[in-house]
Amino acid sequence: MQKKGRISVRGIVQGVGFRPFVYARACEFGIAGSVKNLGSEVEIFARGERFADFLAAVSRGPPMSRIDSVDVTETREDIPDGFVIKKSGTGSFSGMIPPDIAICDDCIADIFTPGGRYEGYWATSCVNCGPRYSIIREIPYDRERTSMDTFPMCPACAGEYGNPHSRRHHAQTIACHICGPQLRLMDKTGTDVPCGDPVREAAALLDAGKILAIRGIGGFHLACIEESSGELKSRLGRIEQPFAVMVRPGVIDPIAVVSKEELELLESPVHPIVVLEKRDHSSHSTISNLHTIGCMLPYTGLHHLLFSSLKHPLLIMTSANMPGYPMITDTDVALVKLAKDADYFLVHNRTITNRVDDSVVRDGYILRLSRGIAPKRTAIDLGPHCILGVGPELNANATIYKNGFAVTSPHVGNVRNPATLEYLQETVAKLSRLLGVEYELVAHDLHPQFLSTRFAREIAAERGIDLVPVQHHRAHIAATTTEPCIGIAIDGVGYGDDGTVWGGEVFAGQVPDLARVAHLEPVAMPGGDLATRFPERMLYGILPDEECLALLRDRGWSDVECGVIKKQVATNFNVTMTSSTGRVLDAASALLGICRERTYDGEPAMKLEAAAVGGTAEAWEPVFSTVGGCEVLSTQAILKTALSRFSRAPAGDKNAVRDIAASVQYNLARGIAALAIHAAERDGIPRVALSGGVVANRAIRETIRAEVTGAGLTLVINDEYPPGDGCVSFGQCIWAGTLLKAGGNR
Repeated sequence: MQKKGRISVRGIVQGVGFRPFVYARACEFGIAGSVKNLGSEVEIFARGERFADFLAAVSRGPPMSRIDSVDVTETREDIPDGFVIKKSGTGSFSGMIPPDIAICDDCIADIFTPGGRYEGYWATSCVNCGPRYSIIREIPYDRERTSMDTFPMCPACAGEYGNPHSRRHHAQTIACHICGPQLRLMDKTGTDVPCGDPVREAAALLDAGKILAIRGIGGFHLACIEESSGELKSRLGRIEQPFAVMVRPGVIDPIAVVSKEELELLESPVHPIVVLEKRDHSSHSTISNLHTIGCMLPYTGLHHLLFSSLKHPLLIMTSANMPGYPMITDTDVALVKLAKDADYFLVHNRTITNRVDDSVVRDGYILRLSRGIAPKRTAIDLGPHCILGVGPELNANATIYKNGFAVTSPHVGNVRNPATLEYLQETVAKLSRLLGVEYELVAHDLHPQFLSTRFAREIAAERGIDLVPVQHHRAHIAATTTEPCIGIAIDGVGYGDDGTVWGGEVFAGQVPDLARVAHLEPVAMPGGDLATRFPERMLYGILPDEECLALLRDRGWSDVECGVIKKQVATNFNVTMTSSTGRVLDAASALLGICRERTYDGEPAMKLEAAAVGGTAEAWEPVFSTVGGCEVLSTQAILKTALSRFSRAPAGDKNAVRDIAASVQYNLARGIAALAIHAAERDGIPRVALSGGVVANRAIRETIRAEVTGAGLTLVINDEYPPGDGCVSFGQCIWAGTLLKAGGNR
């Protein structure tokens, strides 16, 4: 039986307390030797009678680790008695730093232990919790390669750091009142507010109705009590957009319906925002005028301290940046950009190396991939080449594939502006450095005008490597499954093979060969993007008739405006054609008077979903046709029926609006499912993959599920990546890698 050897452990072994874990197991099993960080690998030399038991324990690793491989080789190296943690060296970069982890229960207890060393300290953490990705500069993960390097440990912290029996043994973020990052409370001019306790004073200001900018672990939030939410919306110019709330533990249940699984997710190390259904759909309307509300629990020591002094049960906690723009991380920048939004600033002096927004989850599906989840590392064999996927335009992120693993960055935002493009470039550069990669291939969206596409071209030209354009919706399906499937992609916009805007697509085949076999009816978007802002334009694009014009006139459209849009559609002037599912939902929302102007992404469709809750859906006869070899579902027929029902309903009849909204969603989903079922029957493919931002709509998703499974088919939805555009960069890498493996054209 082997009693001595060199053990090499690869995987996510940085920032998870792996070396202290190994040390503790060595003490437990009487093992002599050493442990050392080597990049994304841990090297262990071990000797002892219980070598096998030690090896088995090390192979399991601590809870936050992810073990890829454990290799054991013989060694002739002399292993002295005792066990030591050696200084880190350099080595492979196959692993990754884990995401930031919510504060653990033990550290929370330390904060509230009277007379304890960490009592009242906001930045308490240990090997089991705290910031990781947001503070890391380089690997191996040691304090000197993080933004904690500017805070030398005091003797007491150094003692715990070196104590193998402490859970802060080799905790790189260890800090206390004496040696760690400090808090300041400032007014909007940057002047310190005189106070003995910045957190207690901040809580008092919040209770008094003030709006605070709070610097967290990954960036700034704007916070206020519920009574001030209207004022915050007014300052931000986001009157209609829902806010997420952070709630005192134990307070969620009266606000929203929480399943066992959702509660476990809320309390997990991720601590995401979880979108929940309100108990009373009309409640908390100044926070969210939808039937849902996004809730999260305190996930840092600072949050717990705030709530311990706060009289109110919840805080609005929204990212302090324009929607789609990068989070604000620096205090100086926040003081300038948030001067009109915040009354006071609660800040700390630890550098945020990598900004990280809050993750968002609904019904178990990730809507925003960020804090606690990303960087996300997925094992997948795409061959020997290193591939970069730069993502789409909206809700973008980036993915890097290397040596059997794809690593996807946290949420970046909407790459429609120079600031977010710069953030995408910065994110790619940092991930590349941490992973030690040299790209051989860059995958990007098919749309030639996207800033992310331009970025991909610049990288390719600079490095002399190949580009792989990937059609947006095929990337969605690739991120969902690489098995033969019928793929349904339903979202807002995506550049199609024919140069039109797709968004209601059905494919058949297997990555990288997915043929478009069905889709929603192409309809006019009068004014292009203008039709997304004013969905009544989209309504007329789908129903260009006198009955629709009469409705618009009743809504206040002038004869001139009606004449202009009528001529525009008739002559096809400045008109984009689209098969988008999202635009159909927008048009339905406009038809029912639910949303006449979009003020934030997805607003018309989200309000339509909220309006449909509790409605009785009526089955309408779907209308199909065949165009260019593809089966086409008529969305004009669906909205024509909806207009007929709406015209006959008494004015102001909310029940009729509810039923029609439910019917539009139901019949649209049923028709999309029928397209997929027909394709599955024709091609003999029993698997249906579903992706796209519209999957977040519970009624549509579950109707498609019921129809597809009712036809004896298997439905696949990716629950590891967002069904929306947050999965596209991952899908781009998969498409490029499988294309290359298949010997396809780059």
